[in-house]
Amino acid sequence: MKRQGGFTLIELVVVIVILGILAVTAAPKFMNLQNDARKASLEGLKGSIQGAAGIVYGKAAIKGVESNSDSSISEGSTTINTAFGYPKATKADLAAAVNGLGTDWSCVDGTGSVKCTFAGKETTYIGGTDNCYVEYTQATSSAAATTKVEATGNSCN
Repeated sequence: MKRQGGFTLIELVVVIVILGILAVTAAPKFMNLQNDARKASLEGLKGSIQGAAGIVYGKAAIKGVESNSDSSISEGSTTINTAFGYPKATKADLAAAVNGLGTDWSCVDGTGSVKCTFAGKETTYIGGTDNCYVEYTQATSSAAATTKVEATGNSCN
């Protein structure tokens, strides 16, 4: 008897069909890498702001000004205005607290909050068709400062 070596045409077609089905199923999961990277960057910025706000609060507590609605702390040549121990919600005060915020990100002052997004994209991602920013809300007498990520719309989702 003669031994058969290799695959039949039907076996090869079945394998190609199975690989095609897997590719169609898996491809969309890899298409959103850019959007996932944007969201991860925003989450990183949120963590940086929260960490810096915590450090500022600690320094304010050491100075005994954590309960004042309008105060400031200084470290070297840097002064940060505070409200109830946390940085005030202004671009300048957040940039003084968070290293690189003023150069790598664009921030827009609001009423009692600051929204920060990717440098040069503030008109697109803040108040435009897509929301893709981190919002820092100033502390009040009854609540600590808060930071949240807003990631809605086609470019950020």
